Amino acid sequence: MLDPQEIQEWIAAGLPCEQLSVDGDGQHFQAVIVSREFAGLNRVQRQQRVNQVLKEHFDSGVLHALSMQCLTPEEAAARG
Repeated sequence: MLDPQEIQEWIAAGLPCEQLSVDGDGQHFQAVIVSREFAGLNRVQRQQRVNQVLKEHFDSGVLHALSMQCLTPEEAAARG
């Protein structure tokens, strides 16, 4: 069973993050990702960037489902 910590490490290895958390039940996962790289990108482009980092894990079938909130540091700060 996949551990949320593993997904967090995969994302952190491929994307500089100011803040990162991943939760899940072993099959379905939710991530909150705060990165300066998201500046100027729309929601779909941000998710595509994360999917690019995780591509090999999706392609191999190890990772099946990941919902994500992708925010810039400014957006995260505005949310509190």
